[in-house]
Amino acid sequence: MKTDYSQKATNEEIRLRFDNDVERFSNLETGQQSTIDAPLTMELCTDAASYINPHARELLDVGCGAGNYSLNILSKISDLNCTLNDLSMPMLQRAKERVSVKTKGKVTIMHCDMRNLDLPNNYFDIVLAAATFHHLRDDADWELVFTKIYKALKPGGSLWISDLITHNSAPVNKLFEDKYRAYLESLDGQTYAQKVFDYIAYEDTPRSLNYQLALLQKVGFRETEILHKNSNFAAFGGIK
Repeated sequence: MKTDYSQKATNEEIRLRFDNDVERFSNLETGQQSTIDAPLTMELCTDAASYINPHARELLDVGCGAGNYSLNILSKISDLNCTLNDLSMPMLQRAKERVSVKTKGKVTIMHCDMRNLDLPNNYFDIVLAAATFHHLRDDADWELVFTKIYKALKPGGSLWISDLITHNSAPVNKLFEDKYRAYLESLDGQTYAQKVFDYIAYEDTPRSLNYQLALLQKVGFRETEILHKNSNFAAFGGIK
């Protein structure tokens, strides 16, 4: 049975929220406060990319926000050409400003929904996607975007994902939702925790780690790797 997503946030609503939150997302600590192990997963994703593709020249950062992941990998692989994608133009502008001063490479922005990305084949060495795929809705969306990225990577290139996830087992999903709620309450109380759960319920449609690993394999990735999982968050990826 086809899932009804009509009560979920529209792209326009999501775009407006991020348009108005550039300053917070320019700081990893404030922008990713609600994300468990955010600094660790960023380090692991960019470390994995730099170990697998140490001579990379072309980077694509999908849903780049204010550019934190691109900045982090530029500290490990210098002077990459950086293609930055985001739904929010203010976020893209801030990312371009921040990234441009850290690379001698070309910085290109792509202002569009990731589902509408028009990418060259066999072009990128590394693709990073942090806290963005959970905005995809139905299975067709997920397969479309994963396929686009696979085709855009060079053979041997790699994709690294850090994101909110769900779980296939309902009891296990409840277990980790309860643990996540406790984590949020430890940060700023019950009201804050409920606020985060409310916007996840309205904006997000995450998939399980198992689902995404299987999809990576389905679209063609020859190797998949799990870098880290804690509660409702994971860092993982694939090599073409």
